Amino acid sequence: MKSGLLLYSIFLWLFLQPLATLARGSGAFMQAITVKGTVRGSDGTPIPGVTIQVKGTSTGTVSQPDGTYSINVPDANATLQFSYIGYTQQEIPLAGRTTLDVVMSSSTSELEQVVVIGYGTRRKRDVTGAVGNVRGEEIAKQPVNTATQGVQGKLAGVQIISSGQPGSQPQVRVRGTGSMLAGAEPLYVVDGILTNDIRNINTADIVSMDVLKDASASAIYGVRAANGVIIITTKRGQAGKMEVSYNMNIGWRQAANVVKMANRQQYVDYLAVAGPQVTIPDFGADSDWYDAVLRKGLQQVHNISLSGGSEKFLYYFNAGYLTDKGIVKDNQYDRFTIRSNNEWNIVEDKLKFVAQLSYMHNKTDYVQLDDIYNNTYRAAPVIPITRNGKYGNTSAFQNVGNPILTLDKIFDEMNENRLQGTTYLEYSPWKWLRLRSSMGVNQGFQNRRQFNDKYLNDENTFLVAGGNQQRPESQLTMVKEEGTEWLWENTATYQQRFDKHDLTVLAGYTAQKYSGNYLQGLRRNVPNSPDLWYLIAGDPNTSTNTADGDKYARTSILARVNYSYDDKYLLSASFRNDASSRFPSDNRNGYFPAFGLGWVISQEDFMKDQQFFTFLKLRGSWGRIGNDNIASNLYILTANSGLLYFFNGVPTLGTNLADIKDRNLKWETTQEYDFGLEFSMLDSKLTGEVNYYNKETRDALVTVRIPGLLGDPDNEYTTNAGSFVNRGWEFTLGWKDKISDDFDYTIGGNLTLNDNEVTGLNQGQPLFRGGVGQQGNITKTDNGQPIGSFFVLDADGVFQNQGEIDAYVDKNGNKIQPNAQPGDLRYRDVNGDGVINLDDRVYAGSYQPKFYYGINAGLNYKNIDFSVDFYGNAGNKIYNGKKAFRYDVTDNIEASYADKRWRPDRPSSTDPRTLPGGIPASDYFIESGNFFRLNNITIGYTLPKALLERIKFERLRVYLTSQNLFTVKKFSGFSPELVAGQAKRDGFLSLQNSTSPLEAGIELNPYPTTKTFAIGLNVTF
Repeated sequence: MKSGLLLYSIFLWLFLQPLATLARGSGAFMQAITVKGTVRGSDGTPIPGVTIQVKGTSTGTVSQPDGTYSINVPDANATLQFSYIGYTQQEIPLAGRTTLDVVMSSSTSELEQVVVIGYGTRRKRDVTGAVGNVRGEEIAKQPVNTATQGVQGKLAGVQIISSGQPGSQPQVRVRGTGSMLAGAEPLYVVDGILTNDIRNINTADIVSMDVLKDASASAIYGVRAANGVIIITTKRGQAGKMEVSYNMNIGWRQAANVVKMANRQQYVDYLAVAGPQVTIPDFGADSDWYDAVLRKGLQQVHNISLSGGSEKFLYYFNAGYLTDKGIVKDNQYDRFTIRSNNEWNIVEDKLKFVAQLSYMHNKTDYVQLDDIYNNTYRAAPVIPITRNGKYGNTSAFQNVGNPILTLDKIFDEMNENRLQGTTYLEYSPWKWLRLRSSMGVNQGFQNRRQFNDKYLNDENTFLVAGGNQQRPESQLTMVKEEGTEWLWENTATYQQRFDKHDLTVLAGYTAQKYSGNYLQGLRRNVPNSPDLWYLIAGDPNTSTNTADGDKYARTSILARVNYSYDDKYLLSASFRNDASSRFPSDNRNGYFPAFGLGWVISQEDFMKDQQFFTFLKLRGSWGRIGNDNIASNLYILTANSGLLYFFNGVPTLGTNLADIKDRNLKWETTQEYDFGLEFSMLDSKLTGEVNYYNKETRDALVTVRIPGLLGDPDNEYTTNAGSFVNRGWEFTLGWKDKISDDFDYTIGGNLTLNDNEVTGLNQGQPLFRGGVGQQGNITKTDNGQPIGSFFVLDADGVFQNQGEIDAYVDKNGNKIQPNAQPGDLRYRDVNGDGVINLDDRVYAGSYQPKFYYGINAGLNYKNIDFSVDFYGNAGNKIYNGKKAFRYDVTDNIEASYADKRWRPDRPSSTDPRTLPGGIPASDYFIESGNFFRLNNITIGYTLPKALLERIKFERLRVYLTSQNLFTVKKFSGFSPELVAGQAKRDGFLSLQNSTSPLEAGIELNPYPTTKTFAIGLNVTF
């Protein structure tokens, strides 16, 4: 880190000294005119922050808060370009004019708007790859904690799976699952900072979110772009007087759906069949455990921002506070953020310095979800929750912990601080050349303290003594974790337009380094006083310590060419060479080329007389990208020393290999080709886009079984031995119309069809994952199937009587299920050997949907605005793991099952009479994952201008909003949205994002999806 900063300082000094003189003298022989005007929206409202630039030069300015601007132009016949993210870019020849007023219109379909493409921007009409865009105002209007939650259902090809857990980050899949073991999350680029975690980004700070979906668009980021790239641009100040804004919303969250469990009578009736030997205690209780554990949680968000500046200095400052109390008792998330984006124009049109800095502090009160949800689901309704200050003893009756006692006896708090920032110096020695050097830092610190209070299984704690839920000794665990990542980027951009040719060339070099440390300490018998919660207060004889760390580095060389002829024929080509320390030296370098072609058909002469298409573009692209999101030591052999071994009867200390590693590990690479058609018609009221993509991942990391005699602990090692493909279609359609000055409306939708298939795996060795208690692994990833496919027995009905059991025989007349009773599930003997075992398992779908979609609509009538968003998916399956994971006969059951299960007086062909502990994994537990959700509905009212002028406000809007108001679904569990897998450590700054697609779609202990109701206020002074 120190060497990088030293190099950066030397570079800046060498860069500034010779160039400052050139900057002062450059352009002295040009005669300039001054052009002034006002930039307004289609509704007449002034637009601040619009970039006004003399075409073909670096001369430019931005509009002030009242929309006015002034710019010195070197040529009276020059052309001015007006651009602002989310609006249609305009090019207007001056023709000698010194006053020019401009009306900008919001981009109807994103075909004409300016989008961020990585190390630059372009009009979407000039882009040859697949790029999606969502404006920040569309994200900020929703009561969400993380920006990606606000994008759900708005972009084709982007699947977002959210959890209701406060402070969590949604799972994002861009054009399907991109990896099995190397991480499938996209790369986030926030003002030039590359990261995997954007929980520290305040949605109120966002101007736009651009998603680079295909390989040609994202290949400029090479090593980390295999799963797509999401670029977030934050706000900047505008020249003019200070503008102060305050935005807030306050409301509550509650579980969108709660699984209803059996009541006392249903439970007693079930045990009479499933466990007639069980003696049920008579406390007179009929407990609703979910009602005791869950709650309505308050949520509130407050943001205040200041922005303004002059032609020499622009500033934007925002402070935000968010609190989310969660829907589980004692769970809470509080976040405080500060952002300061400043720009200094040191030498006009020549030299500028930009600093974009942010700080976040959050405090999270965790709950032990695995333990609490498992016990809440299993706890019997006949046991009281609490009574007279004592807890019902569920463990004495059924070997299940009382979840309320667990909540009350554990204090688990984490404090996290994050510093993130980019500073860059940009110099333009000539109008056609821009040089930039930037330094970005992403630094995080975590401190977590967990105190587990002591209690005994006696009558001081419980209504009755006994059971195994106790903690004779208190326990304190302290965790400290820190990580620092810096990124140094140097780029040169050549941009020139001559005659009908428009050429932009980018070249650059980047260096990146990460280092992190993890330290955990534990002691027992610590006093129950927060003032004494220090390890030193515990028993030193019980002390245990754990330490870990990570380091890795990357260097890259990149280049890109964008060319257009007559705004009609488009070409884009890029190349990136990455070197990553996460691979052996012989395989350290990866090479990632890409190119794209585009044809704006509507610009052809033969299209000029037609009135149907306003815009029509055909494009195609190909690219190769990589993935190094693996453990830094995955190829490094490590050893365990000091092991006792008897050699000829003599004890000797020896050493063995901790794990067998592949010393020839190499990059996962993804090759993708993409074809797209973009159009607007009917006077640009109707717009749309159609894409086809084929994305193939080669040399995918998988685990391969190896012989036990080699001494590997788990008899497997990780290597490049897999390949799979995602193929799909994307459709986007939108309609926008303005009926009158008082009324306009929009309606749009998107649809994505994706097919995931494993094409080459492990020389025939499948991957089994997704453990569900006594049932073992229930997913199998193998050739010809989607990643993480369910692989279980085929339950084809319920035995109605003994005659059906006797008639179910093999070819030799032997009973296939001789121990079955009427009311038990019947399993299909797939291989015909007369025995039901693991050899009879079949594929039964996967969690990956066949298609997903979004529907969006909005209208504005006078001062009233209204918007509504829907989202859904279809064709996927979910395994009801919590229902399948049976510990004991006394475990509670779901009320719906109690009402439908087979009984002699009420036969059923679908639900068995009991769910015993040894019930095998089968498609009985597999349910449809289809759902259709009202994602957000918002109605707002903006005060009229006349009233605002009287109260000295620029703008005041109040609104009501609801998130996840209702969901139409078939799944009987909490939510069809399930974040896959378990978190793993992959560097502190990406700790939250590592999940496994191999075990997606298994509902065991999920945090329920929440619905939110809130009222909000937007004020600008």
